[in-house]
Amino acid sequence: MVDRQIDKNESSAPQVRFPPRILLILLLVSLPLLNPWVRGDGVGYYAFARAPLTQHNLDFAPDYAHANEGFREARLDASGAPRAYFRTANGHLDNHFTVGPAMLWTPFLLVAHAGVLIARVFGAHVLADGFSPPYLMAMAFATLVYGFAALLLSYRVACQFVAERWALLATIAVWWASSLPVYMYFNPSWSHAHSAFTVALFFWYWLRTRGERKAARWLVLGLIAGLMINVYYPNALVLTLLIPEILYTGDFFKLDMCPSRNGRGVRRGSLRCCFPPITACFPGRHSC
Repeated sequence: MVDRQIDKNESSAPQVRFPPRILLILLLVSLPLLNPWVRGDGVGYYAFARAPLTQHNLDFAPDYAHANEGFREARLDASGAPRAYFRTANGHLDNHFTVGPAMLWTPFLLVAHAGVLIARVFGAHVLADGFSPPYLMAMAFATLVYGFAALLLSYRVACQFVAERWALLATIAVWWASSLPVYMYFNPSWSHAHSAFTVALFFWYWLRTRGERKAARWLVLGLIAGLMINVYYPNALVLTLLIPEILYTGDFFKLDMCPSRNGRGVRRGSLRCCFPPITACFPGRHSC
C-alpha cells in the first residue's frame, strides 16, 4: 500500500522544491527566540558534552553545581558533594541522562571551544570552561539546527504521500502548534529536539531504502537507530516499525544480509550482526 501511494505521488506530483523558502524565512525570523541556557534535565545532557571537552574527565559535579537551585539541591549537599543516592561506587556523581544530545552538540561545541581558546590568546577574558556564553550559544544554535532538520526531513517524507502544500502546512503546524518550539528555542539543553531529529532521520532513511536494503544499508539504519536510542531511550519503540516489514518481506533474513567471515550468509543472529550499534549501546550485550 505504501509502495502504491509513493508510486502514485511520484507520477502525479510536481518536483518538490526543497527546502521551501517559507520555512527558511520562518527560521530566520525566529532566531531572536533562541534562549541559550542550561536548566533542569538539560544539566545532565549538557554535562556529557562539557566535562570531556573542557575538563577532560567525566566529573559532572561542576555541572550540577552550576545548575538551577531546584535541580542542584536534590543532588548535591551543602558542601557541593553528591548526595548518597546520586553517588556512584567510586564516589562520583551519577549522571543517568543519555549521551546522544552531547554527541550531536559536540561538533558545534568544538568550534566554540576553538574560538574561545584563540580569543584568549589575543587577550580576551572569556572563560574556556563550557559555561560561558560562546558555549551556550553554540549548544542552543545546534539544537535549533537539529530541530529544523527534523522538520525538513518530516516535510520530505510527507511529500511522498500528499501534495506539497499539505505537507508544508503540516510541517508548519508541527513547528508552531506543538511542544517542539519549546525545546528548539526556550529549553535547548533538553533532548526533545534531538529526539525529533533522530526519529525523523530514521523514518526518512527507512522509507528511502525500503525494498532495496542490503547489508550496508542495514548497517546505516542500525547506526541511526543506535543514535536515536542514545538520544532518548523510549525511542526504541520506533524500531517496532521494522517488525511488519520484516514479517511481510522477509528481506532481513536473506542469507546475503549478514555475510560471515567465510563468505556465507548467516541466518541466526542477523539482528545483532546488522545492528551492532544497538547491541553495543547497552552493558552486557555483545555483537556478533
